[in-house]
Amino acid sequence: MNTPLRLAEAARITATGDLWLFRGRTVADRAIQTLTNSPVNHVGVVLALEGLPPLLWHSEMGSSLPDVWAGERRRGAQLHRLEHAVSVWAHRYGQRAWVRQIEATITKEMEDSFLRTVNELGGRRFPSALKLARRWVKGRFGRFSAMEELFCAQLVAVTYERMGLLDSDLPANSYDPGRFWSGDGLQLQGATLSPELPVTDIPPPPPRPDRSAVTQPR
Repeated sequence: MNTPLRLAEAARITATGDLWLFRGRTVADRAIQTLTNSPVNHVGVVLALEGLPPLLWHSEMGSSLPDVWAGERRRGAQLHRLEHAVSVWAHRYGQRAWVRQIEATITKEMEDSFLRTVNELGGRRFPSALKLARRWVKGRFGRFSAMEELFCAQLVAVTYERMGLLDSDLPANSYDPGRFWSGDGLQLQGATLSPELPVTDIPPPPPRPDRSAVTQPR
């Protein structure tokens, strides 16, 4: 068994390019796991810039946290405070979490490519279940899908491709969350990923602002 990491410690040592994977038990979670024959149903990738808390770049249906790039809540491709996002996925969505640490030299040019990807794709919608399945099947047959809508694994694959970590000849829509699990043998270029490290001691997410509260004039 891999030694578990507390969330605070995992966030302290995480680096750009690390993968965070999640597994839940809802009907939707099980459907994704079954359809893709995957042990997990969600994946995101870390952006860790000097002087800032680590961020998680991922695509989800919900809008439970503010997107730190846009400064507002929105659905689809989003950039969140890592610790807040993991807390939401653990407590509100009932997910278990793992981190895979990347072993690579992440250059400034690679970080710039990551940031350009966030700027371009941030806010792209998460596809419906039917569209997700169609896109994934097309990818498995070597056919590329447009990026007006992006599911989580596709977003991570595109980001890795633009950083030069993945071969761009393979359609990004052919990836599912399980492709980023160690048992799948993901072939990276100039990098390797650690085994999955379970993440524990995850505190509750920050409370939502009380929209019903009205400030009375003095």
